[in-house]
Amino acid sequence: MSTHPATASTRPASEDSREISMTGIGSESEREIPDIPPNPVMEALKLNVFYGDFHAVHDVNLSFGKNEITALIGPSGCGKSTVLRCLNRMNDLVSGARVEGEVTYHGQNIYARNVDPIAVRTQVGMVFQKPNPFPKSIYDNIAYGPRVTGMKVENMDDLVEEALRAAALWEEVKDKLKQSAYGLSGGQQQRLCIARTIATKPDVILMDEPCSALDPIATSRIEDLMVGLRDDYTIIIVTHNMQQAARVSDRTAFFTARPDETTGNRTGLLVEFDRTSNIFANPNDKRTEDYISGRFG
Repeated sequence: MSTHPATASTRPASEDSREISMTGIGSESEREIPDIPPNPVMEALKLNVFYGDFHAVHDVNLSFGKNEITALIGPSGCGKSTVLRCLNRMNDLVSGARVEGEVTYHGQNIYARNVDPIAVRTQVGMVFQKPNPFPKSIYDNIAYGPRVTGMKVENMDDLVEEALRAAALWEEVKDKLKQSAYGLSGGQQQRLCIARTIATKPDVILMDEPCSALDPIATSRIEDLMVGLRDDYTIIIVTHNMQQAARVSDRTAFFTARPDETTGNRTGLLVEFDRTSNIFANPNDKRTEDYISGRFG
């Protein structure tokens, strides 16, 4: 899978996600057709996920736009993290997991037999819910990915600095690069993990609740970082924080869970996908409105 260099975003200021208001939910509108991204970097097409006999996610169709942040929201157990893990084949590592349908990256199905999942994860990086630095120095955490993937690097020192600067961490750690990453604060560790992801030059960054274990100040810094990184990457984030989704994302997908009347197992469903401003101010589906307004979930 080849690298597709990102270009700077030309998003008008009026579409800045930080200007999104959560007022006006449920107001009347003639809008019927959701606004979906043209020429998407990634798409999920009739995506179904099974864990053994359990049908975890049903018929999800999503498009992820270049240089956009897409938020996946919904109650616990609705399949949003499962969908996220499908986007770089992390579910391959789960025993009994089976994926049906397609997930495309620049039009290529990443689940095709001739596609190497390691190559997929090089282009589609992931930042996890809990910061997970390696038991190595700050420097070696960043250099690890390029080294193990055989990435051609002219100067590793320059690459490490570039990644740490992109993650807004360089000034805080430049004098202690040989110290253990475990000595950093939780927020710094999460930014280190983002820098580690950036170091392999991905095209897409997946983030699974990256701020759930952080305090409000660290959360604010990660949110600012995401908005800054949007100019160079496509970012897809799972979050339970409605305000966070409203602040940082360009588009939002709302999921819910449908219980099986026989077994009680809950299957994740995509209810609505649109620009974040539409989802939060004027959703098309009452289930979305009820969740956004706190009436359920």
